[in-house]
Amino acid sequence: MCIFAALSTDEIYMQRCLELARLGAGNVAPNPMVGCVIVHNNIIIAEGWHKQFGGAHAEVNALALVEDESLLNSATLYVNLEPCSHFGKTPPCANLLVQKNIRRVVVSMLDPNPLVAGKGIAILQDAGMEVKVGVLEDECHQLNKRYLTFIEKKRPYIILKWAQTHNGFIAPDASKMSAGQFEKDRHITGKIIQKLVHKWRTQEGAIMVGTNTALLDNPALNAREWNGKQPLRVVLDQHLRLPKHLKIYDHSQATWIVNGSKESIDGDLNYVQIIFSEDWFSQLLQRLYKAGIQSMIVEGGLQLLNHIIEHKAWDEAIVFYSPSQIENGIPAPLIGGKIIQQLSIDGVNMIQYKKI
Repeated sequence: MCIFAALSTDEIYMQRCLELARLGAGNVAPNPMVGCVIVHNNIIIAEGWHKQFGGAHAEVNALALVEDESLLNSATLYVNLEPCSHFGKTPPCANLLVQKNIRRVVVSMLDPNPLVAGKGIAILQDAGMEVKVGVLEDECHQLNKRYLTFIEKKRPYIILKWAQTHNGFIAPDASKMSAGQFEKDRHITGKIIQKLVHKWRTQEGAIMVGTNTALLDNPALNAREWNGKQPLRVVLDQHLRLPKHLKIYDHSQATWIVNGSKESIDGDLNYVQIIFSEDWFSQLLQRLYKAGIQSMIVEGGLQLLNHIIEHKAWDEAIVFYSPSQIENGIPAPLIGGKIIQQLSIDGVNMIQYKKI
């Protein structure tokens, strides 16, 4: 009860909307995460969330669970994003709320999608509803940062991630040690963090590595440690020198090979050609945007991470600072920005940065 002591009644129910919305993480993109709570006489009579892209929206799922619809004309509906006002995969939610004769609607934030952008609120107000906007707006913005970046900046939300040792290395230097020693030293964090990272992968649209990481680590770039949606694999290989025995060529999930000479499709393997003599990363972001990829996590190595950092083409960075050490290694990138979260996980300090 103390957790909510500083919150108003509207904020408490909106907080619940945000909790419900998070349940859609990894399954609703490129749509936003949305939760809905319906309250009558300070009692929640129904709640729902957007569960799957193309499926019913949060308001529809909540309204379907109302047992006595006669209560709606004296109920308040809470939703963390403006109800849609257009026909897409589903009919407009704003029209449904009018049909159900709901008395009051509380919204966290307007939807910046040009197809909505205040039109949903206008429909509700024109029908005589009491509408309140702006409750926990900052929290909603943080929750749907991927969607908002996709809509407003027309590109995916970019998350950088790496682990580094106590003495500042992200990986051992393969040229200075045996293959066995390299394999032993390259695992900087343990199984618990690996499982957490795989969970995160299910929540992002794509995962990217550079040529050297693909060649030396031979990563599968999947989410095998967590049950969920597999991300699009994006591998940078400008000169198409990566051998076909690598796991990225196993046809187990959709994969892009970003290169400078070939544009073709082989089942779930897509060769994406870009011009490397120009701003190649911006070109890649535009290709991902056109493909509907809302977010991408970049997992190294140093050359790729540094390129993105130097061009300020990132939104967020997650760095694991491990107490382990290696003698000969590749130095970690230098990251700036605002620290927005700091946690200790399995003896490793995790710091989350936001670009400023």
